Amino acid sequence: MTQRISHWMDGRKTPGTSGRTSPVYNPATGQRSADVELASAGEVDVAVAKAVVAAKDWRHASLSQRSGVLFAFRQLLHERTEQLAAIVTAEHGKVLSDAAGEIARGLENVEFAAAVPQLLKGGFSEQVSTGVDVYSIRQPLGVVAGITPFNFPVMVPLWMCAGAIACGNAFILKPSEKDPSASLFLAQMWKDAGLPDGVFTVVQGDKEAVGALLTHADVAAVSFVGSTPIARSIYETGTAQGKRVQALGGAKNHALVLADADVEMAADAVVSAAYGSAGERCMALSVAVAVGEVADRLVDALAARLPKLKVGDGTHPDTDIGPLITAEHRDKVAGYVGAGAEQGATLVVDGRLGDLPSGGFFLGTTLMDHVTPEMTVYTDEIFGPVLCVVRADSYEQGLALINDNPYANGTAIFTRDGGAARAFQFDVEVGMVGINVPVPVPVAYYSFGGWKASLFGDSHMYGAEGMNFYTRGKVVTSRWPDPATSAVDLGFPRTR
Repeated sequence: MTQRISHWMDGRKTPGTSGRTSPVYNPATGQRSADVELASAGEVDVAVAKAVVAAKDWRHASLSQRSGVLFAFRQLLHERTEQLAAIVTAEHGKVLSDAAGEIARGLENVEFAAAVPQLLKGGFSEQVSTGVDVYSIRQPLGVVAGITPFNFPVMVPLWMCAGAIACGNAFILKPSEKDPSASLFLAQMWKDAGLPDGVFTVVQGDKEAVGALLTHADVAAVSFVGSTPIARSIYETGTAQGKRVQALGGAKNHALVLADADVEMAADAVVSAAYGSAGERCMALSVAVAVGEVADRLVDALAARLPKLKVGDGTHPDTDIGPLITAEHRDKVAGYVGAGAEQGATLVVDGRLGDLPSGGFFLGTTLMDHVTPEMTVYTDEIFGPVLCVVRADSYEQGLALINDNPYANGTAIFTRDGGAARAFQFDVEVGMVGINVPVPVPVAYYSFGGWKASLFGDSHMYGAEGMNFYTRGKVVTSRWPDPATSAVDLGFPRTR
């Protein structure tokens, strides 16, 4: 009998009642491994109602109590990394080391949020007027939701829920239906860490569940990571309902390789960032902009590294690159490779060819040279193991290419020139910048987010911005006068 993946409500697995399910596959074998429940709008209503009750109690929990739960959760996450990584690999396909790395980066967000007693400290001003003090506090929103993508089924939920829960909210997770099992593992760990029932909820589902969360009057805020068209739609729908929304969209991340760069080091970094997790990362480097005479040397160095990368089952220790998430997505990426060749790009390495494992959703690494900005392989977010090399005559031309792109998630520069690097980080119109760092995902005490079509809303994810997103400020003006001095005063309040 096929395994059924359920919801999580009130501290326990909760079978669905909609009668709708979606198949879950092991991408390495192509075999159906489970069916996941798909919530109806009515089931979302039930989940939200339970979360509302839990949120009212949780906001009264002391900061020390909340911090204690986060520390306990952090320890469980560390102890159970191997189990959780195996769950991720079985449904996503990424290699085990990559799955463990995703968990480690998510754990950093839990550690940051555990400092909530310090993070939520307000301000206090004594004697702003005679006998009058003013202080500021931050309070939870109530029930908040996170809608997360398939490519990071652990890390991205932890970007959201750690801070949201630390701030005193109840959190509802709607994970991707493609790899939903990690969400239930996280839910069990929150329970084992001592989090009260109902504070963390999992609603499995598709667009019906998303729509219900976006329009529910008791959901105060929504966080989203995914493609740009959906991010835009979620932002517009949610904000029209009066909700706070942070919606992170797609990317087309460029690496600018200058003529003075250490080509061998740059090639190692670009290959790692372009093909890790089969390119299914919003921070993957998908374009290498080679400036001047470095282009031929860079392409040769990149091409020399690709035959050494083994494509296969992510559970095998010698595998470097696992499968793509679905057969449909694998075929879509392969279609981009063909389109690039038809539009004039040079196929240095064709990932459709070669000895690939049978049965799963595998695609080899592709390297394209002489790509130009009007080609679809350049304009579209491919989300696969495809790297495009664009040649630029100068630093200025390469910078303009990056700044003209509608996406602005991440970028990197490879150079030995400190002045050029300083100019790049000052002038480039992108939200996250790496200097000789290929994947500049910020550490947990900074915040993650791009610019332009890569972000909808004015708040980045996690870090200080995340804590602000999940709270609202309140300013209190206090005076304890002597009754003997009390009098009617119709003038506007003054401080002097």
